[in-house]
Order: sequence, then C-alpha cells, then structure tokens
Amino acid sequence: MKEVLLKIENLSKTFGENVVLKDINLEVKPGEIVGLVGENGAGKSTLMKCIFGMPVILETGGFGGKIYFDGNEANFKSPFDALAAGIGMVHQEFSLIPGFKASENVVLNRESTVKSFLEGFFGSRIKAIDKKHVESRANDALSTLGVDIDVNTVVTEMPVAHKQFTEIAREIERENTKLLVLDEPTAVLTEEEAKMLLDTMKALSKKGIAMLFITHRLDEIMSVCDKVVVLRDGTLINSAATQDTNVNQVTEWMIGRKIENSSAVKEVKEQAVETIISIKNLWVDMPGESVKNLSLDIKKGEILGLGGMAGQGKIGIANGIMGLYDAKGKVEFKGEEIKLNDPADPLKKGLFFVSEDRKGVGLLLESSIEDNIAYPAIQIKGEFFKKRFGIFNLVDTDAVRENAKEYVEKLEIRCTSEKQKAQELSGGNQQKVCLAKAFTMNPEVLFVSEPTRGIDVGAKKLVLDTLKRYNREKGTTIIITSSEIEELRSVCDRIAIITEGKVEGILPPTADVLEFGKMMMGVKEAKDD
Repeated sequence: MKEVLLKIENLSKTFGENVVLKDINLEVKPGEIVGLVGENGAGKSTLMKCIFGMPVILETGGFGGKIYFDGNEANFKSPFDALAAGIGMVHQEFSLIPGFKASENVVLNRESTVKSFLEGFFGSRIKAIDKKHVESRANDALSTLGVDIDVNTVVTEMPVAHKQFTEIAREIERENTKLLVLDEPTAVLTEEEAKMLLDTMKALSKKGIAMLFITHRLDEIMSVCDKVVVLRDGTLINSAATQDTNVNQVTEWMIGRKIENSSAVKEVKEQAVETIISIKNLWVDMPGESVKNLSLDIKKGEILGLGGMAGQGKIGIANGIMGLYDAKGKVEFKGEEIKLNDPADPLKKGLFFVSEDRKGVGLLLESSIEDNIAYPAIQIKGEFFKKRFGIFNLVDTDAVRENAKEYVEKLEIRCTSEKQKAQELSGGNQQKVCLAKAFTMNPEVLFVSEPTRGIDVGAKKLVLDTLKRYNREKGTTIIITSSEIEELRSVCDRIAIITEGKVEGILPPTADVLEFGKMMMGVKEAKDD
C-alpha cells in the first residue's frame, strides 16, 4: 500500500484577476479521513473541483501546481477521468436521475447485463439489464451504509436523507473507489442519520478508502477525522491531527481574526422591549438558503444581525418575508399579520428590502440613478407626483432629481450625474443607490442583505456608517444579513446565528468571537453559553 494516495503540490487557481487558491500543499493517505473547513469563499469547493476535474476549471485556464493520485500525476480533463482513476464525489446538490429507482442510480453506467437472443443480430449493445443482480448490488451498497432503503423506490418519492445515502452508495459501489470527496454530506441529515453516516465513514476508512470531508460542523470533524485542514482566503492556514487540536483552536484558525481593539465592536444599547416583528414557524423554499420552522422576535428600533455559514438559511429569511420566495408560517408586524407570498403587502405596511442580488432584484439597470432611487416611492407610496392643469397627476421630475442629488451627496455616489445609468456604476456605487432607494421609502423596518458584498473597504465603511446613522436618527428597525461576523459585530445590537434553517442562538456583539464561530459550526455546547 502506498504511503500517500493524494498529493497536492503548490496548487493555485485564479478566475480572471481573482486568486481563489494560493500554493496549496496537502497529502492524504489511504484510509485517512481528512476534514476540510473554512469560512464562505475560503476556496474549499474550488479545491475539490480541481481534484475532481470539473469542467469549470479547464474552461477557465486550468490550475497551477501539480496533483498526484495513486502514484501518478493527475490532470483530469473531466469527472469521468477522476472516476476511472478511483475518485468518487458526493456533491452538495444531488446528481441523481429523478425518474430512476434507487437501484438504477446506484449502478448507473455500470449495470449488470444478461445475454439476449437479439445480441447475435445487433451485437453487445442489445444486452439486457439483469434487474435482479442490479437490485442485489444496490442492496449490498446501501446495507454497507447501515440504512434500510427499498431499492425500487423512485428518487422523486424519496425523503432527502435517502437521496443522500443513495448518492454515497453509488460511489462506494464502484469497485475501484480509493478516495471519496464528501461535500457537506450531513447537512440534510437528522442527528441520528448523521451519526449513522459518520459510523459508515469509519468503516469505509478501515477498508482503505480515503475521504476528504467538507462540513461546517466541527463536532463531526473532531469525532470522525484523522486530520483537519483549514483554508482561509484561498490559503492553507493549518493542518493538524485532530487529536492534537480542539474546536476552539480550529475555529480561531478558520476565522483568523481577533478583535484587537474593542472600538471595532458596537456597544450594546439599552435593550428594546417592544416587539415590532414576530416570526413564528417560518418556512421558506429558497434554493440553497431554505428556512425551516424558524421563530424569532425583532425589537423595535434595534439593528439585528443575521449571520451564519453559506447555505444555512440566513439569506432566505428576508426573501421569504418580503414575498420573493414561497413561504409559510406566521409573520406579524406591529400585531398585524403580513400576507406571505404577496410582495405588495409588506411594502404597503412599511417594510422594505435591499436584496443581496442588486443586479437581478435591486436595480433597474437600464434606468438612471434618479429614476432608480425614486421608483419604489412613486409606485408604492404615490410620491413625487404633481398636478398639471388641476387634473393630471404627472411625475415631478424636478423633485425626483433633487432627491437623487441629495443622496448622491450624502452617500458619496461616484457618478457623472444623477442621470447616469445604474449599470454603468461600480458595485459599491450600485449598492449605495439601493440604499438611497430604501431611505427614500422611509420604511419602519428595513431588511438589508449582504450590504457590503463585493465592494471596497472605503465603500464598506460608508455603507455601514450610513445604516447606523439612519437607525439612530430615524429610529428605523434594521435587520442586516451578512456573511461577515466582524461586520455584524460593528453595527448590530444583537446577532442571531442561523444554522440549518433555524436560529442556533442569539449573541450580543460583545460576545467572544469564538462563541460566534461555534454557533456557526453547530457546536452543541454553544447553545448553553
């Protein structure tokens, strides 16, 4: 048996000018389970795509450095090359064929066949599938995982957990699988199902199958992995045997930030007692950000942060309440129920949303800055109109322009004039236009999602300072969703961490950064803190 199964030397990857991986060096031995952790955008998924030969890597110029697998240099042109070499991958998004049975998915492209009398006429292509043997093979693979799944069940009729186990069974059923890449395999599983999968991973490890295990749950890393590897900003920060480290240390490596001066954290103001929004049992069907039976009270006049890892549901909350994605449950605003799945209702009641998707949802790209800023107030509140000839209501273009000039100055929107098209602005200035639009609406409650994503440091500070000032001067309740915990700690009165579609816990901004990290990673002891 070779001492090293997978060896990565000085691996680098760029997308255009964006460097996403920098000189990664990593070794995985046969039968070794290596946990891979890192915050959103750390480079985990890109690293896996390089190893598995995903087309996006080749299409964007390939990668720098070298990958060796099973003693040979590997530069796979497609996932089929990786599969042939002995690498299996279980993706976050299911890759099963919906109309096929579990058995058919497990042995896909490797079906057992029997001879057909037509074979003499048409050749081997006419061989018949041996259904009994296919079912037997699928049963063997699934029983290895310790789960009881009827192999004749069609994928569309399966619960999510069974789909996940079917994906894994497909990979281990391949005779030559030497390395399994598992991308968040327990994210859709219950605690008991996750434990079953971790036990299976240990059993596979004993058979010599190595695993790269991506998960946001550090408890799982510590319980099943031989080694933990931490990525941050595309760089391999640390690699350590799990027996030589602990959850706190790994969390610190991941986050990589210690507050050097307390002024970076907002001082907690006297806690508001009046609830302005009450969320009960909210479900939101937003792809990749679903919310599951979430309950949360938002206090009048506070700045509440919604934090958590990518795909855990934080983005879905505002999108569901504001009617952009299907939702169910109960949301009350000042004691009055908001109509879910009706975008007009929350807007009329005094709520507004600055979306994380500023190009797709937030802006009319072909329209001018001044029109973008005034548009919602014109459409929803009937503002910026004046009477002509005592009869006709026409848009007061002078008022629209003056309003835009005020916000161009206040928010330092860099533009040629307020008539410049929104699509011609930089990302940071587009975000400022979205905020100007929200402020023009003068809402009682403002949801702002990823307010500083993709903008430079100077613009970030201005955006966050503006939100704090607006909250202070107007008393507006602001809910900020952000992937940056330090950002939330600098502006929020309370921060709710969303994990697996629910509120994992609520902390003040002054809490230790490790407590935030533990909650984000689903470490159970954090609930009692």
